[in-house]
Amino acid sequence: MLKRFLPNEHVKSIFDITPERLKKLGIEGVITDLDNTLVAWDVKDATDEVKQWFQHMKDHDIQVTIISNNDEERVSVFSGPLEAPFVYSARKPFSRAFKNTAKQMNLSKKKVVVIGDQLLTDVLGGNMAGFYTILVVPIVETDGKITRINRMIERRILNWMRKKGMITWEER
Repeated sequence: MLKRFLPNEHVKSIFDITPERLKKLGIEGVITDLDNTLVAWDVKDATDEVKQWFQHMKDHDIQVTIISNNDEERVSVFSGPLEAPFVYSARKPFSRAFKNTAKQMNLSKKKVVVIGDQLLTDVLGGNMAGFYTILVVPIVETDGKITRINRMIERRILNWMRKKGMITWEER
């Protein structure tokens, strides 16, 4: 049961994920979370570094779609300048938004990776939908109310996985 929370990979940030590396895995599409994955949860706009990452993916023919549980205004304001497709109110971890996004990309599950900072939404949802998942370290340690509750549960799951030898990375 708890294996559903286990990502295929763990990296410090999205900037550790390169199109060259994704291509070696046969990946042609990225479904990425927004808050604490691309920017801090309370930052409205993409940083220059995030803009460059999106452009680098585009230059290598990797499609990127932002999928968030946030409302339309939050996600559209962020995604607009990046010219990135997005899904708001995604209801993660339910798999529907993940599957629909891959379908809109016209890619099979094997060619899409899900990237996010939360086990309970991004990794669980991506795994249940059958995608390769990459967990990133959250950009900041602060979170909104609901996410703070999720983090407490995540810490317990991560500690259990660490004790069982299922994970070897450190959180920070």
